[in-house]
Amino acid sequence: MGIFEPYRAIGYITSGVPFSVQRLGTETFVTVSVGKAWQIYDCAKLTLVLAGPQLPKKIRALASHKDYTFAAFGTEIGVFKRAQQVAAWSRHEEKINSLLLFGDHILSLDIKGNVFIWAFKGVKLNLEPVGHIQLEAKFSPSCIMHPDTYLNKVIVGSQEGPLQLWNISTKEKIYEFTGWNSSVCCCVASPALDVVAVGCSDGMIHIHNLRYDEELISFTHSTRGAVTALSFRTDGQPLLASGGSSGIISIWNLEKRRLQSVIREAHDGSIISLHFLANEPVLMSSAGDNSIKMWIFDTTDGDARLLRFRSGHSAPPLCVRFYGNGRYILSAGQDRAFRLFSVIQDQQSRELSQRHVTKRARKLRTKEEEIKLKPVIAFDFAEIRERDWCNVVTCHMDTPRAYVWRLQNFVLGEHILSPSTDNQTPVKACAISACGNFAILGTEGGWVERFNLQSGISRGSYMDISEARQCAHNGEVVGVACDATNSIMISAGYQGDIKVWDFKSRELRSRWEVGCGVTKIVYHRTNGLLATVADDMVLRLFDVVALRLVRKFEGHTDRITDLCLSEDGKWLLSSSMDGSLRIWDVIFARQIDALHVDVPITAVSLSPSVDIMATSHVDQNGVYLWVNQAMFSGSSNIDFYGSGKEVRKVQMPSASSKEVSEEDESIHASGDPYQIEKACPVPYHSLQMPNLITLSLLPRSQWQSLTNLDIIKLRNKPVEPPKKPEKAPFFLPSIPSLSGEILFQPNVDTTNEEKNNKNNELMRNNKKVDLSSQFILLLQSCAETRNFSAFTDYIKSLSPSTLDVELRMLQIIDDGDLQNIDQRPELHSIGQLLDYFIHELSSRNNFEFIQAVIRLFLKIHGETVRCHTTLQDKAKRLLEVQSLVWQRIDKMFQSARCLVTFLSNSQF
Repeated sequence: MGIFEPYRAIGYITSGVPFSVQRLGTETFVTVSVGKAWQIYDCAKLTLVLAGPQLPKKIRALASHKDYTFAAFGTEIGVFKRAQQVAAWSRHEEKINSLLLFGDHILSLDIKGNVFIWAFKGVKLNLEPVGHIQLEAKFSPSCIMHPDTYLNKVIVGSQEGPLQLWNISTKEKIYEFTGWNSSVCCCVASPALDVVAVGCSDGMIHIHNLRYDEELISFTHSTRGAVTALSFRTDGQPLLASGGSSGIISIWNLEKRRLQSVIREAHDGSIISLHFLANEPVLMSSAGDNSIKMWIFDTTDGDARLLRFRSGHSAPPLCVRFYGNGRYILSAGQDRAFRLFSVIQDQQSRELSQRHVTKRARKLRTKEEEIKLKPVIAFDFAEIRERDWCNVVTCHMDTPRAYVWRLQNFVLGEHILSPSTDNQTPVKACAISACGNFAILGTEGGWVERFNLQSGISRGSYMDISEARQCAHNGEVVGVACDATNSIMISAGYQGDIKVWDFKSRELRSRWEVGCGVTKIVYHRTNGLLATVADDMVLRLFDVVALRLVRKFEGHTDRITDLCLSEDGKWLLSSSMDGSLRIWDVIFARQIDALHVDVPITAVSLSPSVDIMATSHVDQNGVYLWVNQAMFSGSSNIDFYGSGKEVRKVQMPSASSKEVSEEDESIHASGDPYQIEKACPVPYHSLQMPNLITLSLLPRSQWQSLTNLDIIKLRNKPVEPPKKPEKAPFFLPSIPSLSGEILFQPNVDTTNEEKNNKNNELMRNNKKVDLSSQFILLLQSCAETRNFSAFTDYIKSLSPSTLDVELRMLQIIDDGDLQNIDQRPELHSIGQLLDYFIHELSSRNNFEFIQAVIRLFLKIHGETVRCHTTLQDKAKRLLEVQSLVWQRIDKMFQSARCLVTFLSNSQF
């Protein structure tokens, strides 16, 4: 186990698999695929309601019915009830292409023409198919659908062009449609009986009557490409929506037999699925651009407008950085989008606006991609100025300007930062000062210039008079940075020259040569260390103040893609094209962990609290999160997690939670701490610093009430006993008799002594039950394993009065049999409690709560401990541990008291 372990992937909305829509009551849900997992969205607001487990292979087809989700991956079909897998069907020998919900059955179709029929009612028992159909050898199936009102019949389309009508009950082919000499890509049923729509690879749409085998209407897409998705409107309007490989959605009027409207640039990739919601003018679409969109037809001209959508990067991200104390991630991708992802809530993720891109593209009759800014290659931000003015600056590919963004409004800023050099070359590096007032740009031609972010006006350039071209560097500027007090500015050139400038006067202070080409730099403002990446795949750390090399790290075998310094400056993270990510300890000058993934990492960022790491990868559209296992497990010894001597091979994070077995789910659902502790033992970790104690974080009233229960009971005691009513009630308690006469129940007054005897007898009768209670069982289990964490959590969850009752149940009431008193189970439990107190005091956990429990324990069982030698020995050991721990704490308190007294009496 290493320092960082896979957590989850964000930014994945859908992949290139058709979605499955189902209606439950008045709500509509859509199930989509995200690689090897699936997700369910509520169509009301496109909010994520459920995520499935990670599967061994990528999903190829989906189907859903009520609580069941069916996912085909490879040659198998996984059956899930909500997020729990309940069955696996594996009779196919070839890859599955399609799944069709057919009543109480699922039809699966593979690439070789095998159709299996599965019954999912009682799926735990039905692991074998109830039927099998083998299609013809020269018939390569491409799609399958069920025409409405056609009992036990399905239509299968082929890549050769013909379509076949099959009866799945008799397993016979009924009829074959000749087709149109073009591959069938999709086929859907219309609201009219016997009519279907067929989309072909040549861009033709055929409205066909199945009963008479005749074509009613045909349409042709205006753009090249296949018809990949079709859907009929079901609220009474005769409209057909079609999508193609160009990303355009066409709306056809079936009555007028013409094209009614076109949704241009609906998606940036090929349309995968289209679906009109039942009896609603709402069309849902998904495409290969990692987005789901909903369109509503409510305009006067009948055109559709975008109602709501969820989207992520349609191309791999190039840069990722944490923002907002680790709550958000800024990501720039090759799809020309600049996005803000929320680590906590996916609904807060969004794309930053580039100011009316859609309107400008429609006006200029061009694509939105041509209007958008080019991909971002570098950016920087200053959170301190988020509410004042633009606080983000970006450099774009092959662009001689830098752009500013206002993150408070998620919009592109008004100013454009253009360097004032005569030789206009692309901007390659940027940085924002710690105060958030200035932006510094470095260009490919070696020019470095400072701008005011509020006004966008240039505030001077940095020039080295020793350079022949009168600029900062004689080559490309690969990085710029400034310190926390705006006293110095650092710039690095591709040729390996690093220069330190006076920030205000813009004069050169010092310079040094790395010795080889530099490709990237990262500066830590707190400790003044500058990390550089060179062409020789060596990481170097320089002290900017002392102007000398302080650290040198080697280990990567391919080009280093990114590096990142932790907020405290103790760790340096570097990623490489060799697929490795290495963590270096700056203080001890050693590698402490290294992991290897199958897909090389292109960008890495570490949250300010060092609890989450974000990475982007080659040809992956999502952002991957890794959790700091060392922080959350509480281990202070870093060697326990990674020796750094060898590279760990790990799996990339998935888009969903990990699968949980039925046994584990039932145990956790029961809520029994004893069963949870036995089934899922958790290793105990020391969470406190040396010689310090850890408090329980419980409310003060909870542990203080344990020491004052007698006072609380006395305070809550009634002032006077209840009075006897002056007159007898109308209904007197009566005793039934056989004679029919009414016999009144006498009022029997018992003495206090009799009441006490009855109470003692009742407690003795219940002793057998109570000794097998949860409190005793959990204590015995933890005492055997010497792991009392579950028992501590249990007693912390009890109220003071309940804990008092649990401790009093261990009292020895009957002292008549003195010979067998040492064999009583109560003494054994009291001894285990003393062992528990010794263990907790030794580990110095939950200090104030344990002190309160010990006081209550001694108050109840102090006399019992005094009378038995075995308990006396444990009590002496408890006293020794208590004295030792308290002496250490009191010594530190005394030092603090002396220091405060000295400072308070000093005269300054």
